[in-house]
Amino acid sequence: MTRAYRLDARFRRGLVWFRRDLRTGDNAALYYALKHCERVWCVFVFDTTILQPLIDQAHARDSHDGNVQDRRVEFILASLEELDRSLKEGGGGLLVLHGHPTDLIPDLAARLDVEAVFANHDYEPVAIGRDERVAQQLGQHGRRLITFKDQVIFERDEVLNGQGKPFAVFTPYKRAWLRQLTPFDLKPYPVERHARSLAGPPRKLDREWPTLASMGFAPGKLAQANLLSGMSGAQALFEDFMTRIDSYAERRDFPAARGTSQLSVHLRFGTVSIRTLARLAHDMSLQPDSEGAATWLSELIWRDFYVMILAHHPRIASGASFKPEFDTLRWETGKDASNAFAAWCEGRTGYPLVDAAMLQLNRTGFMHNRLRMVTASFLAKDLGVDWRRGERYFAEKLNDFDFAANNGGWQWAASTGCDAQPWFRIFNPVTQSEKFDPQGRFIKSFLPELENVPAKWIHAPWRAAPDDLKNWGVVLGKDYPQPVVDHAKARQATLARYDALRSR
Repeated sequence: MTRAYRLDARFRRGLVWFRRDLRTGDNAALYYALKHCERVWCVFVFDTTILQPLIDQAHARDSHDGNVQDRRVEFILASLEELDRSLKEGGGGLLVLHGHPTDLIPDLAARLDVEAVFANHDYEPVAIGRDERVAQQLGQHGRRLITFKDQVIFERDEVLNGQGKPFAVFTPYKRAWLRQLTPFDLKPYPVERHARSLAGPPRKLDREWPTLASMGFAPGKLAQANLLSGMSGAQALFEDFMTRIDSYAERRDFPAARGTSQLSVHLRFGTVSIRTLARLAHDMSLQPDSEGAATWLSELIWRDFYVMILAHHPRIASGASFKPEFDTLRWETGKDASNAFAAWCEGRTGYPLVDAAMLQLNRTGFMHNRLRMVTASFLAKDLGVDWRRGERYFAEKLNDFDFAANNGGWQWAASTGCDAQPWFRIFNPVTQSEKFDPQGRFIKSFLPELENVPAKWIHAPWRAAPDDLKNWGVVLGKDYPQPVVDHAKARQATLARYDALRSR
């Protein structure tokens, strides 16, 4: 695979394969294809190796044979429609296929008689294997797969420590990242300069796009989530966040406040460029009173950090702990653990902040970052359930699911990962609730049955007198669950679990 700065060839015909980069502006692969090819076609493939497991999981869980709702597939399809319109404005258009990319991309390259396929790097081990197979098939016929860095600022070996080795702790990585950063790293790719090379889909290949129904999916969830799609959706959210960025540092941890950027799903699918966001965050962070921008930039650097960790430690994609010694932790098993996991998934643990967060995830596909930490800690350290089960559940539900970030977050919470929360520090779900949702506004937005419970008691309603609860319209065990676990006892069990590992 060729890095962008090494590309010096010219081609008659090229094909751009969109994946996690659903935009025309500031797109590395699209820019280099247009710059180095006389004619360029564009394609996106709905990958059945990704989609079919989603369908199978839903059918196994719900025991029905109908089409499956998945807001991420809806988001992609809506974003592709805007991408197609943007390409057509430049004289091109988008082919959209459904199947196995390892078959479809080489076949399309042959039908178009292109000399090279251009794409942006994908860092997950499964995607790397897919790209290697595509490159091999293309190579058998004298064609090339050329990929570029696009979804991160620095990748794999670009930020190393003084010994030339990868970092395993975020703060020194961040310092090195900032020292290494230059304006060139944040410079946008001027795609528009070369748009004349775009070619519309040939008539013989210009077929109808796959629909949600033809792929086994049903509409409905995207509207429920109130999720803006495409490049225009990303731009609208970006502009809105710029009016609030100064307060980001102090508001970002409060789920009832509009404190975060809401751009994570757009970063995940590339409807906005990471360079655009990092450039503005970095420039603003250099100004006086810039704590909000500096904090946001730090969050963007975390994305690079976790991608780097995955690149150097691909075994974590197979379920391994970053710290191998934690692979022998003895998690709770059996019926009780299964029941506890089900209560966690369904938002009925009896801890209002945890339950509201899980209901938000289930209904909208979004979960606030503070609540991701709280719910993950609760599963692993209050319920004693293997963090991998929670990781898989988030992977199924999150609109912005990204393996590297999701795995990193879960291993942080379970104390098994790099730069992890020390195992003896255990989030108290009640004090987290009192601190970050003091009036219970977030809780009540997802648990209307607690609407009349005063702020003093809403974080731990079992502490209130039963008669008071009854006056507020709540009978524990009927209107709202009793706690599934006592936090103080669970904390001691967790300390014993990790102590036993240390002694072994």
